[in-house]
Amino acid sequence: MRFNTVNQPFFKFLKKINFGGLKSIFFISSLIYFCIYFVDNIDQISFDINFERNGINLFLSFLFCILSIYLNAYAWKYIVQWFGKKFKSNNLVSFYVLTNILKYVPGGIWHFVERFNFIDKISNPQIALYSTLIEPYFMLSGSFLLASLGLIFSPLYFFLIFPLIFLNRKFIYIILKKLGSFKGKVFEVLRLPNSKDQFEEKINIVSFFPTRALLLEVGFVLSKFIGFYICLNTFYESNTLNNLSLLVIFSLSWSLGLVVPTAPGGVGVFEACLLFLVGRNIPQHAILVSLIYFRVISTSADLLLSLPFLIRNLSKRI
Repeated sequence: MRFNTVNQPFFKFLKKINFGGLKSIFFISSLIYFCIYFVDNIDQISFDINFERNGINLFLSFLFCILSIYLNAYAWKYIVQWFGKKFKSNNLVSFYVLTNILKYVPGGIWHFVERFNFIDKISNPQIALYSTLIEPYFMLSGSFLLASLGLIFSPLYFFLIFPLIFLNRKFIYIILKKLGSFKGKVFEVLRLPNSKDQFEEKINIVSFFPTRALLLEVGFVLSKFIGFYICLNTFYESNTLNNLSLLVIFSLSWSLGLVVPTAPGGVGVFEACLLFLVGRNIPQHAILVSLIYFRVISTSADLLLSLPFLIRNLSKRI
């Protein structure tokens, strides 16, 4: 199966756009927007918390962040299996969890590099590269699927389902090729040729649609949302915003944080987008404190699970 997209005007137009520059501008603008919000509400912000009363809530938020990481790891395992590589153990899941903290390292590709090297040792470079590159697309599709629940508010949310159209055996090669062209930095770091040759020969997709991987990614975003929702209710019990609306806003904000690699782990972009979309429906100081605590909790979950990986790498350098 061959798809020739080289001569299509749309893809030629995309190649002319400086996405790296646009992402950097968006990242910086998001940080400025968040800082302005923070400074405007600094007199009302208090990080004091009664751990005897609210400690359980924060611990539950932490557990849901832990759960989200494992759901994400299992999703990646099934993505690799979907490409035709079977695993008898959960080593793939463990390695994903251990390297998750690397997404916060500037550059936004080092978790990809570690995972590529891991798969490459037990499989072939094609499966290693493309199963790693396409995982964010799965996450984006799962997040958009949750955000599409906003269809009950506006028909425009229907368009968020479109990324799912390409998550099938017939069209997936188009996505893989486009990801290969957009992720040129990954090829440079891995010292791989950004080849335009057909790669179907070494990738054997086992089913038409990757149902399990997609559902796990939906569960991943949903677990993140529950962790955030618990934080919000800890600091603002009088939440009048519809829970479904909040889920849609969270999913959209998280998606924007995902597609801006300049923001390590979506830091700044996710928070600014959520602040903007929530507007005045929730008091600014309450949403700010909730976002900051949620960021600390989610990053702490990544750090805790990745601690053995960090210790091992540090000990090699000493």
